[in-house]
Amino acid sequence: MPSVLLPASRSWIDRAGATAPRSRYPVPVDDRFYPQVNFASLDDDAAAFERARVVVLPVPYDSTVTARAGTRDGPRAIIEASADMELYDVGLGIEPWRHGIHTLAELAPHTGSPEAMAQRIEDVVGELLDQGKFVVTLGGEHTVAVGAVRAHARRTPGLSVLAFDAHSDMRDDYLDSKYNHACTLRRASEVARVTQVGLRSASLEDHHAISDRGLAFYSPGAFRAAGAQQVVANLSDDVYITIDLDSFDPAEMSAVGTPEPGGLHWDEVTELLVALAKARRIAGFDVTELSPSLGPRACAQLAAKLTYRLIGLALGPAE
Repeated sequence: MPSVLLPASRSWIDRAGATAPRSRYPVPVDDRFYPQVNFASLDDDAAAFERARVVVLPVPYDSTVTARAGTRDGPRAIIEASADMELYDVGLGIEPWRHGIHTLAELAPHTGSPEAMAQRIEDVVGELLDQGKFVVTLGGEHTVAVGAVRAHARRTPGLSVLAFDAHSDMRDDYLDSKYNHACTLRRASEVARVTQVGLRSASLEDHHAISDRGLAFYSPGAFRAAGAQQVVANLSDDVYITIDLDSFDPAEMSAVGTPEPGGLHWDEVTELLVALAKARRIAGFDVTELSPSLGPRACAQLAAKLTYRLIGLALGPAE
């Protein structure tokens, strides 16, 4: 079967809006109308698939959530919140949007099984990588990271993973599934070495799995004591970043299904990401687990700003 990204027929990319009309309005849309919803509310030129270096893949999937639901609304909330950002990142001194950022249509869930959904995400992310795109995956529950990590690992030998998460997520299976969100980092660790920051909740099984594998998992206190450089030293030259937003302290990020006290703060996360970008190549990343109905709008703003800043850190200034 040919790749769905091949131009020989009406493709998945066509349906996502790269070559299809951007509006169903019956007359040409002009400056009297709000722009089409996309990440950072970019105009057509900056958001065109062919031009864009970055592709945002929204995955509104939360089929294995075990606490409070709502992460399926996360991708749309992040994209809508991004319309309120200034496109000059004061912290980085650059405008990441100049690389071009295309926002795909939301990826439909595969209702056959969580494993089938992980495979769907892996297939789509892989096809985008093969097109030379830098892929940003927006969840949805943290399980969406499994497919994205696998797609990157298959194309980048020696890839390592930097995970931000309050929970260890190292169970081999949970509630009769190996693709429950409580198993995300266990599945990721099967294809890449994982280093985690933000840990403050784990089962005894997870504790043993981390110890037996000699993995570097840092609580917020341990991270503060070790420093960003020590964390980066655990990582290979090419790094995939997966962010479960419950890694942040609930005072800054309450809109998550399983909040844990004593989390990371914005400046700490930024410090680590800046140190990483200076020393390693960021191959791709995801931002997951925003449940917008469970917290103030500021939580979606944080997630949008984090996504935009990570694009800038990964790609640097546009030439």
